[in-house]
Amino acid sequence: MNRREFAGLLGLAGAGAAATALATPAIAQQTAGSTFDKIRSSKKLRVAGIVGTEPYYHKDIATGEWTGFCMSMARDLAKSLEAEVEISETTWGNAVLDLQSNKIDIMFGLSPTPSRALVVEFTRPIMQNTFTIIAKSGMEPKSWEELNKPEVRIAVDIGSTHDLFARRVLPKATLVALKTPDEATLAVQSGRADAVIQVAMLSLVTVKKNPNVGKIVVPGPIVRQPTCAGVRAEDSPRFRTFVDNWLEFNRSSGVMSGWITSSLELVGVQKQDIPSDIQF
Repeated sequence: MNRREFAGLLGLAGAGAAATALATPAIAQQTAGSTFDKIRSSKKLRVAGIVGTEPYYHKDIATGEWTGFCMSMARDLAKSLEAEVEISETTWGNAVLDLQSNKIDIMFGLSPTPSRALVVEFTRPIMQNTFTIIAKSGMEPKSWEELNKPEVRIAVDIGSTHDLFARRVLPKATLVALKTPDEATLAVQSGRADAVIQVAMLSLVTVKKNPNVGKIVVPGPIVRQPTCAGVRAEDSPRFRTFVDNWLEFNRSSGVMSGWITSSLELVGVQKQDIPSDIQF
């Protein structure tokens, strides 16, 4: 090897070293800014809470304490991360915006719709949720197609999974779009709507609280969709991967099922209250 070739090799080696030196800080900076590392350093897991959505979330007005299925998950996940839970109130409609704006780190109980997946990422499923209706007295449709008529008034809460589902499956029905699940339910009770769409986790609680509102019906074909946790879209997959592993561990050990059952029992729903065609 002559001097010129040797010098060329030194130049290539130097360039490679320089490139590594430049790339390493960039990678380190990216990793340092990841959700996972921020949680680990701040010791805070920022989650959302939605008032009046039992058994997902429940806030005691007197004490300010949060309970419910999603809060059980949040606290256990925080413990696994050696962090504490920090709660911000939100709505189903604003939850994705809260993730995007870095107001929260994770949102439990979201359905992975394509439009949401454009801006946030989703974990593996927490559970499978069945779409149901709470129908007024004397109304018991056998299929979704029976509801897909202009004369049928269907109440939904704006921006929710129920809203999206109704617009896709019942395009001919007359939608009564209201701000909250409680308002949508009240629409049936007051006669403004013939039925309200709710996933089973909510309809079971609604009817238990107020049996006079109507009857739970599971129209055919039975439609179930996964309920996941939403996380912010970022270059590092570390946090989402951790949550996926945490979910799998708790599902396989039966802990997840226990959280669901106990949260339903907290609001008075027993196993015998759950129709046989509703499975989680």
